[in-house]
Amino acid sequence: MYPNRLKPNSHIRIIAPSLSAAIISSTTMNYACKRFKEMGFIVSFGEHISEIDNFGSSSIQSRVEDLHNAFEDQSVDAILTIIGGYNCNQLLDKINWSSIKNNPKIFCGYSDITILHNAIFSQTGLITYYGPHFSTFGQKILDNYETDYFLKGTASEKPYLIEPSKNWSNDKWYLDQDNRNFIENTGYWVIQEGQATGQIVGGHLGTFCLLQGTRYMPTLENKILIIEEDSEPANPNEFARRLQSILQQPSSNKIAGVLIGRFEKSYGMTQAMLSEIVKTITSLADKPIIANVDFGHTEPHCTIPIGGAVELTTQNNKGYIRVLNR
Repeated sequence: MYPNRLKPNSHIRIIAPSLSAAIISSTTMNYACKRFKEMGFIVSFGEHISEIDNFGSSSIQSRVEDLHNAFEDQSVDAILTIIGGYNCNQLLDKINWSSIKNNPKIFCGYSDITILHNAIFSQTGLITYYGPHFSTFGQKILDNYETDYFLKGTASEKPYLIEPSKNWSNDKWYLDQDNRNFIENTGYWVIQEGQATGQIVGGHLGTFCLLQGTRYMPTLENKILIIEEDSEPANPNEFARRLQSILQQPSSNKIAGVLIGRFEKSYGMTQAMLSEIVKTITSLADKPIIANVDFGHTEPHCTIPIGGAVELTTQNNKGYIRVLNR
């Protein structure tokens, strides 16, 4: 079930189902508001997004209330999360899934929001978007790649290729908006060759693991798994065992393919190391795997539909990623 696409003057509601908006600087908020105005959208904010407790979030009740209100408000066309964090899974047993299913809307964010993306898809069939947070648009120096792919995913029904960005960054831009460090992108890593088409599930690997054994975990059968990690724990061994854990799920031997986001610099992951890890996992044998893709905890981000269909193709050691968008 695809939601209606964004159009000029669409109303976007910003909510904080993970960490509170109180941790976001006024500078970042102002830049983000300016970006959405330039894109022709109207922005409003959930009532409780700036509440904050000892864990950096608002109460479970407040977060669920803002989520429900965003889906049920008929003036709202799309929902963006303000930022990720740690504890979206606190909300799952409190969510009215019928309310979401009966009011399908664009829902976008990443990292801890992995929990909500996959739970929404498994419980309602609604396709959501693994892409930038509202705060992501608060960068003073924002790559056009970010906005272009956000609009390709949420404002168009046309299929689109996800191509590598020209440059990427892994700096703490939110601490110093004027001094940025951009790195030339060397392109995709083709870890294993092949061709596959399937629906997308996954997101942040450590967070996706939290859904194992719950009713919110989507099946991996005939799916394209997308995974990425942040700098915690910054350890390829931890990545290897988390990936192995996910791929010990029932039906994982029927997975169609894998997309892996770019690792942060501190992770120390190399293409050779990642290839070695993949070779230890028998359920991935002969599956197309493309890595170093522009999603995760570096900048910029592409936007990928969770539950949507994608084609993976490799040829002459080059990877091609085509989102079908319907």
